[in-house]
Amino acid sequence: MSHSTPPHRPPAGSTDSAAGGDGDAARLASLGYTQELRRSLNILGNIAMGFAVVSPVVALYAVSMIGTMIAGPAWIWALPVVLAGQCLVVNVYSELTSQWPLAGGPYQWGRRLIGPRFGWLSGWVWQFAVMFGNTTVAYLAAPWVFALTGVTPSPGAMVAVSMAVVLLCALVNAYGINLLKWFVSAGIAGEAIASVLVGLSLLLFFRKHPFSLFTHTFGAEALSGGSVPLALLTVLAVAGWAFIGFDACVSTAEETKDAGRQVPRAMWWALLSVGAVVILNAAAVAISYPHTATAVAGKDVDPVTTAVVTSFGSWSDKPFVLVVLVSFLACAMASQGGAARGLYSLARDDVFPFSRQVRKVNKQQAPIGGLIASPLVSGVALLLGLNATAIGSLIAFGTAATFVPFFLVSAAALIARLRGTWVPGGHIRQGRKGTVLNVVAVAWTGFEVTNVAWPRAVLAPPGAPWYQIWAAPLGVAVVLGAGTVYLMARRPQDRLPAQAETDAAGAADRLPTLPATEPQP
Repeated sequence: MSHSTPPHRPPAGSTDSAAGGDGDAARLASLGYTQELRRSLNILGNIAMGFAVVSPVVALYAVSMIGTMIAGPAWIWALPVVLAGQCLVVNVYSELTSQWPLAGGPYQWGRRLIGPRFGWLSGWVWQFAVMFGNTTVAYLAAPWVFALTGVTPSPGAMVAVSMAVVLLCALVNAYGINLLKWFVSAGIAGEAIASVLVGLSLLLFFRKHPFSLFTHTFGAEALSGGSVPLALLTVLAVAGWAFIGFDACVSTAEETKDAGRQVPRAMWWALLSVGAVVILNAAAVAISYPHTATAVAGKDVDPVTTAVVTSFGSWSDKPFVLVVLVSFLACAMASQGGAARGLYSLARDDVFPFSRQVRKVNKQQAPIGGLIASPLVSGVALLLGLNATAIGSLIAFGTAATFVPFFLVSAAALIARLRGTWVPGGHIRQGRKGTVLNVVAVAWTGFEVTNVAWPRAVLAPPGAPWYQIWAAPLGVAVVLGAGTVYLMARRPQDRLPAQAETDAAGAADRLPTLPATEPQP
């Protein structure tokens, strides 16, 4: 099919959980699509996808050193704040995916809530954020390959290994969701066990400081002009990186059994479990690190490994490096799979460049077109790694661009609620409570988009050029601008009948008689 057909409401009393896959296929057909991907994931498999992309190890390494340099040990208080904010986003996503369990969530939901133009632009921004995020994960994984081998890498070698990581992830994904699930599940099992055991051991047996450590900044606020509030605002932006990726559960919705019920639950489990592990390990590393002032001064580029090796002994160095590398690979595989499925969702509606090629599915029922297109974009972006300043700009942009779809989806849901054009019609319906939480979610995501994108010299290397300091707002502006130009020139929204995008518009009397529940972690 070259584009979607107008979706229809399922008959009253129908559910996703009919025997076998027929109920899921019928639900998908009612939304205008045929079942092309292999629907074989249970809730644990779907949780694995979200857990791998959020990844406690990747999250900790992404934010721990920078957070400590900006606000000292007190930076970890940003983690529960950001986790609570992201729970508000998951709450909105849960209602939406319960009603529309489709790959490419921001695109699919946006066009149904507001209209084709809004939905397409939301999907465009989200898609590039994920693809450039894959670039970041692959580039950050490369040093651990060299750490395992003991080789000092050159910039060219870093890029070459990063591209090899991207290619490996694409090959695993190409063999279908079952092989991907096996690799990701094995990776996160090792990661989760190692993370929890290491974190608890550091807290219980290798503690070098009292818990009052977390009330001190060690003068780190000097980087923010001596202002503790400004330092804490900055670490809220940095900590945002630690709790993104749960939407990978949505990306595999069309491969998950009873998706309308299980995907919302999987998102909650993925976010809350990762959140608990990240906070545990952040506290454990800080309290077991031997010389806090050294980390605050930025003289140790890897305080996490230092804390582990000085506590457990030198024998733990290589095993710990291996655990970290496996965590990065699992994250990269799941994230790349999510990117490919987002491309597939856009391309099957014929609203993305080269849709005919990108929408193809192979014999393993994997979105092979997206698995070729996404690594190509990520691979080209990796060439920026030949210049450390440029790759830093890409990382800054990727973080900001990831929060933009969170804001757009939350805002679209709230606008549709207030207009009366959307009444949640899936298994999760929260009524007035949902509206109130939606308002707070919009406030949170709007704040965090601004906070993350705010140009800060403190987050750039000393002497960095102006465009790296402004990389986040400039990058978001470029992607939005390119999308707007494509939207005006090619008018992809015209291929989607506007009436078809509001199949639930203001229709409380048309809601199926499904039991209403709230998401349970």
